[in-house]
Amino acid sequence: MYRYLRPILFKLPPEAAHTLTLKSIGLVGQIPLIRKTLSKIYTPGASAPVDVFGLRFPNRVGLAAGYDKNGEAIAGLSALGFGHIEIGTVTPLPQPGNPKQRVFRLPEDQAVINRMGFPSRGAKYLLRQVQKSKPAETILGINIGKNKDTPLTEAAQDYITLVQQCAPFADYLAINISSPNTVGLRELQHSQYLHDLLQAISEARSAASQSLGRRVSLVVKLSPDIAISDLDQSLSVILDNQIEGIIATNTTIARPSLASPHAAETGGLSGAPLTDKSTQVIAHIYRQTGGKLPIIGVGGIHSPKDAQKKLDAGASLVQLYTGLVYQGPGLVKQIIEHIS
Repeated sequence: MYRYLRPILFKLPPEAAHTLTLKSIGLVGQIPLIRKTLSKIYTPGASAPVDVFGLRFPNRVGLAAGYDKNGEAIAGLSALGFGHIEIGTVTPLPQPGNPKQRVFRLPEDQAVINRMGFPSRGAKYLLRQVQKSKPAETILGINIGKNKDTPLTEAAQDYITLVQQCAPFADYLAINISSPNTVGLRELQHSQYLHDLLQAISEARSAASQSLGRRVSLVVKLSPDIAISDLDQSLSVILDNQIEGIIATNTTIARPSLASPHAAETGGLSGAPLTDKSTQVIAHIYRQTGGKLPIIGVGGIHSPKDAQKKLDAGASLVQLYTGLVYQGPGLVKQIIEHIS
């Protein structure tokens, strides 16, 4: 069906097409009969559960953050076969993100460039959506980030606030310090900021876990553009602070050879041009940590082969986003049924 819908969606501006698609999925999620029908269509015939971060995932394929920024379509998305859904990035206070136009399709490259800048309706709004619509069986991650106007020296407080607010509703929290679209954010990946930040977040998580009577896992989302020496220092800090895992990777500001006329647009590049680079980062993290840090592999997964390469490189789970734009929701089932 998607091969007939895609030409129609691609006639719309990318952000408008995304909004329309998300609202449609959100509406579907509110109608039990349609949601059940979709689930029958998209749920794979056989999938192997996997234990990661102390959680049991029904399969290895999840939805990456950025698709449902405000948690408005969790029930509908959960019917598409995903083993987990990651919503956000959410910020403590509402913010509009960067000015439009801020999303560009690069169909010649099977890619997208975005410079969204964490548009968010804020934590209170997102958590109302979670309470209203999250199916009980859905493994939910919430991706958290700082507000644009919060200085780096005060960033920890934004993350602490979000841990306190979101922990009761999340199975895991993803610490986003690697988006290229919030000025200065990637500085938080480096050891001079990272140790103090993760120590503060870890303490907030411990307090929340004790109050809830269950552990809320923490994972850190890293950039594909970080220098190897800096990455190794960051991994050491992450291990020292007992963080449960890594998401590798976010979008890239690099511009490999691209055919699209939009190639020079600023922002984070995702999709097929990121496939090999993110897989290389996964492999390095796995080697450097001796497999001690479970990895969620993200970046340029457009086929079962792409997903398998990330799993073979050391990832325990994978996530999709741009691949869905070009291949459609059937990609989820296709991957699950073909990976080992």
